[in-house]
Amino acid sequence: MNTVSPSSAPASAPGQAAPGQTTSGQVWAHVGQPFAPRSYDVVVLGAGRMGSAFAFYLRGLAPHLSLLLLEEGGLPNEDGATLLAPGVWTARGVPENRKAEADWTREQLETAFGDISFQARPLIELFAEDGPERTPAAEALAPHPDALAMVDVTALPFAHTDAGAATYRPGALALAAAQMAVKSGADLMLNARAHAVSAGEVVIERLSVTNTHQIVVHETHRLRAGTLVLALGADGPHAAEHDLGVHTTHARAYRQTPRLNVPSTDDTPTLRAAGLTLRPQNGGFTLIPAVHHRDPHGYVPTGGHLTGVPTGLRRETLEDLVALMDALPPLGTEALGLGRSISDIPGAWLALPGGRADGLPLHQTLTDGVHLLLGGPHADTLGLAVTYDLAAAVAGVEERPWENAPV
Repeated sequence: MNTVSPSSAPASAPGQAAPGQTTSGQVWAHVGQPFAPRSYDVVVLGAGRMGSAFAFYLRGLAPHLSLLLLEEGGLPNEDGATLLAPGVWTARGVPENRKAEADWTREQLETAFGDISFQARPLIELFAEDGPERTPAAEALAPHPDALAMVDVTALPFAHTDAGAATYRPGALALAAAQMAVKSGADLMLNARAHAVSAGEVVIERLSVTNTHQIVVHETHRLRAGTLVLALGADGPHAAEHDLGVHTTHARAYRQTPRLNVPSTDDTPTLRAAGLTLRPQNGGFTLIPAVHHRDPHGYVPTGGHLTGVPTGLRRETLEDLVALMDALPPLGTEALGLGRSISDIPGAWLALPGGRADGLPLHQTLTDGVHLLLGGPHADTLGLAVTYDLAAAVAGVEERPWENAPV
């Protein structure tokens, strides 16, 4: 559960709008601010990247619809899968019929949300064998000596370069989208756990912290929602089944993002090998391991052992890194942050749409007026297009901006 932080966001009350302007929405940051339940046209559970982007797009498409965005934690970028998402846009792995959506998403990342640290940065994928559109790895890495020094090009002699790839901060996107949604009239409640008790009805539990740092339910409210969107990430499918009795095929997996303390700069490319992505970030690298399969119900993440020594990396991730240590020698040094327990390595539950490790973002109608919105492994590249598509459907808008985009 996310940490409740009552001071995470300032309160804002609606003011008088100037002619032609929209009144800003209300922000309830903590239980000290009284809340009077009312009906909303749309209620969104979860203010991570997908939920906040949906709210932002819906306010632009249908400003006449009242909207409430609910977040269990503090700021919408404070915790969870959004904060730890790779933030790597790449056309690699995108089906041909979704390329237009991916390109539109890239344009949105670059222009629509202000400073989210968007930066064009090539992605160089390395291979042991030759194949279509692959070039010698030494040649692809030559313009980037810092990256070349990390790779044994005799073990990974071939490369494919996505020159149009880019990086950004998903947490900053979530925060910016939520702020812009509020500015355009959406209401936002933080530190509030919500449950759908039926189609069209939501129970909100406002959370507070005791003197002994325990998170407790301070008060409970029930309100009506014409349309309900579950944007709870990996918890969304469970909420659909537990709260609404709707079974889905979706799943989740626990993904860790260890740190590799090898210097990187703004010019260092993103690297990928055998599914492992090395994302330059904060002067080093964040490692994004491949997701191989869904985790079974009830799985509790635990650290594995390396040469008998306990680490914070789960066994599957540890095995993948060990297999790459010869090809990427820094992985076999003290530069790799192993930790001693699971709590030492940042990690979060990742939604797997359709239960697939390569599942694409989607939205799904669960019952009349209730929608499930999932990001998953490809949320960086297609997530915004999927949120826009759902927002347009709720708003009754038929056109999609990528449908007539020039090729």
